[in-house]
Amino acid sequence: MTVVTILLLAILVLIIAHRRFLSFRAQAPTDYAATGPAFIMKENLNGEILSEGLIYGPNGKMSNSFVARMVGEWDGNTGTLVEYFTYSNGKKMTRKWYLTLGTGNTFTATADDIVGEGHGTISGSTVKLTYRIILPKDAGGHTLDVTDWMYLTENGVVMNRSEMRKFGLKVAELVATMRPAPEVKSAHVSGSNGYDATAETRTLQ
Repeated sequence: MTVVTILLLAILVLIIAHRRFLSFRAQAPTDYAATGPAFIMKENLNGEILSEGLIYGPNGKMSNSFVARMVGEWDGNTGTLVEYFTYSNGKKMTRKWYLTLGTGNTFTATADDIVGEGHGTISGSTVKLTYRIILPKDAGGHTLDVTDWMYLTENGVVMNRSEMRKFGLKVAELVATMRPAPEVKSAHVSGSNGYDATAETRTLQ
């Protein structure tokens, strides 16, 4: 074995080790078991949620961005999360997740563009979900392996980071925020201008 071959093998080992132990994929749910606030899916993925995100291509450059409105609903241990996306290129897309809480800290997730079931783990302030997604035909129709992490922050905002791979190679990355939609407050507060609502029902003497 020549010196050049040995050097090439050493470089290859270093690259593999870096990708496995010093990258996004190296983190595990157990790393966040003691973190807080606790991610409670029935609360943090419930109601109306607003989101903004960036999508990066394999070259590390941003290739698209989006805004989204999401609506989560729960009935016992099953729930849905409907996502309405509007992308910077003008495309619009809707996805509906079906979520089922399992025993312990696990759950499953399905959607029309997902192969089989996605498998998730809730740990501390985080959620990890892995699944295989089928891209739309206008995006190539490829099937990608997705690792999706959500991190709950102290103010209730969820930071989302996803990595998409094909044949083990990263082809795209997504970074997004998810936050509860602000409550719509009435423009008129009863009594704030001296108006007496009870006067409407009084009988004139």
